[in-house]
Amino acid sequence: MITIQNYRKVEDLAEAYELNQKKANRIVGGMMWLRMSKGRVQTAIDLSGLGLDTIEEDEQEFRIGCMTTLRQLELHEGLQKYFGGAVRESVRHIVGTQFRNGATVGGSIFGRFGFSDVLTCFLAMDSYVELYQGGIVPLREFVQMERDRDILVRLIVKKDGRKAVCLSERACSTDFPILVCAVSISEGRVEVAIGARPMKAEVVTLAEMAEDQALAELTEDKIEELAEKAAESFRFGSNMRGSAQYRQHLAYVLVKRGLKKLWKEEA
Repeated sequence: MITIQNYRKVEDLAEAYELNQKKANRIVGGMMWLRMSKGRVQTAIDLSGLGLDTIEEDEQEFRIGCMTTLRQLELHEGLQKYFGGAVRESVRHIVGTQFRNGATVGGSIFGRFGFSDVLTCFLAMDSYVELYQGGIVPLREFVQMERDRDILVRLIVKKDGRKAVCLSERACSTDFPILVCAVSISEGRVEVAIGARPMKAEVVTLAEMAEDQALAELTEDKIEELAEKAAESFRFGSNMRGSAQYRQHLAYVLVKRGLKKLWKEEA
């Protein structure tokens, strides 16, 4: 059980950053995962009063505040329409509606959890994180960075005409995933992100084709080839939910399903 000595609802990000430099202090989001951990927190830093719980959309991008809940992601019509329901699919299996009403985007992304459906989904898109001190960093770079005491302010997802799909395999609907797969096609690039390997998610480019021709050039044989390439491109591990060999096979199956879904939608 976690023990919190003090609670501070900050008035601005500067105050939050200053407090967060002490290792004994922690920024709290929805407290969904943090509350189940062990240890003592000297000061819990609450960002809920800073207006970072909104999703802003314009012609170029979506700007998702760090305190936005997973339920807000699930219900946002703009995200679902633009990415063909991939974002909704990435969160709908996460525990239940009550949990998603509390869990935050910032916690899901900054935590870089190996089991994160949300992180895997956005890795397959043209996504960036805005850090208070570090500025705007591509999500793909952020995932590989060492943890520090910076603050994730918002997630930025570009509107680049990308088509995307997110799939997962679970022992039961609301369990942790055995494997998560997100497939996207943009400007001729076929990209795949795999999470719950069980290590944290990674993304690879499987193919680069002529611009606007990627979907047209997909055939049954090409899809099979790309799915096999995907299964060989990632390193997998074993845990109580599945073996490395099983996860590699799942990667092949899910990438194949994802590419077929995108192909059929275009046809």
